[in-house]
Amino acid sequence: MEWVDKLNQSMNYIEEHLTGEIDYEQLGRIACCSAYHYQRMFTYMAGISLAEYIRRRKMSLAAVDLQGGNERIIDIAEKYGYRSPTAFNRAFQSFHGIAPSSVKGEGVSVKSFSPIVFNIAVKGATEMNYRIEKKEAFRIIGVSAPLDKEIENNFMVVPTMWQDLSANGTIQKLAGMMDAPPMGLLGVSACNDEEQWKYFIAVSSTKARGEFEEYTVPASTWAIFSGTGTNRSIQELEQRIITEWLPASGYEYANAPDIEVYLNPDPQNAQYEVWIPVENRRATLREPDYCEKKA
Repeated sequence: MEWVDKLNQSMNYIEEHLTGEIDYEQLGRIACCSAYHYQRMFTYMAGISLAEYIRRRKMSLAAVDLQGGNERIIDIAEKYGYRSPTAFNRAFQSFHGIAPSSVKGEGVSVKSFSPIVFNIAVKGATEMNYRIEKKEAFRIIGVSAPLDKEIENNFMVVPTMWQDLSANGTIQKLAGMMDAPPMGLLGVSACNDEEQWKYFIAVSSTKARGEFEEYTVPASTWAIFSGTGTNRSIQELEQRIITEWLPASGYEYANAPDIEVYLNPDPQNAQYEVWIPVENRRATLREPDYCEKKA
């Protein structure tokens, strides 16, 4: 399947650049999506973050180099992109459980971490309710926080932001300004490759923004999935969208934010929608904007 083929091509790119610079935006271009969407897809499908995968591959190869050659530890550290021997030692010991200097000892055991190859597996027949809708651009107002380009560094940013804005009354104030669809509290990940990555807690509104920040969600086609439950259940739904629905859907990620719409923000029994921006490649018969251009 073409979608999986592109992911595996991106894995080849990683393997070819483990001793050089790995460009996350280039990975996205190979897989026809943004660097942000690529990292999300990778994490859901591989079960570990992209950054952690790259670290494990580097440490696996570094152990082989230490076992089989006469290179100095400092040279191997530099080979795999570690300018500080201390940082290399820390990463090596975290993965292998021993210091690099101990590798050559008799009977010493190290770990091997093989390259990932993606395949499509048929899973259980649990249904997902979704619809495809075209939406014009709409304006949101709210509060944003910057996101790091390496998404594993953001895992605590979003939950903390929701907690803080709920505690200080900001979410209640935003809810009172909501007057346009989609009608609900919005979590918007605005993370394309042409702008500063931000996460917004916001509402769709035509009112004066006042103290809040304004952002325009671009016109797009959206795959909209509905669900109920806790924050954990929405994460599970997002994982199923990426690992089960997207590979067989005929769609690719489009150049627009991911959106969570909280129709009923009860933390224990929320009603929500997950909006994924998509582009139907079969219908358009062209490469999406993010795709790597072939000569």
